[in-house]
Amino acid sequence: MARNKMLLVVGVLIIAFAGFSLLSFKQNLTPYVTYAEAQATPRVVQVAGGLEKETFYYDDATETLHFTLLDEESDGKLKVRYKGLKPANFEDAISIVAIGRFDSSIDEFHADKLLVKCPSKYQGTEVQEYT
Repeated sequence: MARNKMLLVVGVLIIAFAGFSLLSFKQNLTPYVTYAEAQATPRVVQVAGGLEKETFYYDDATETLHFTLLDEESDGKLKVRYKGLKPANFEDAISIVAIGRFDSSIDEFHADKLLVKCPSKYQGTEVQEYT
């Protein structure tokens, strides 16, 4: 009888731990969303797009990077502010993923992290055919 109670307690603890782990994992996910969804949600999300080259500037005094992301599919735009050092070759970026949350008081997406994809040095090279 004592063994059955012990197995029951261990089973309940395992199920509770699994539930807690799943809930914690789900809360820490940062899903990719559209610009409209990013503006509507208060949680941390990921938005991706291309750099509108005319809009970016880096403020050396505050170490803040300001730029606009372009969504080619919906022709949407999203102003982004990133406090930190400007990534190397930022001007040459093919695509940018900003991770953070939208600040409705200043109508900008505040990025905590940036993932910048630059063109490959092998992109655009032609392969010579030998015949």
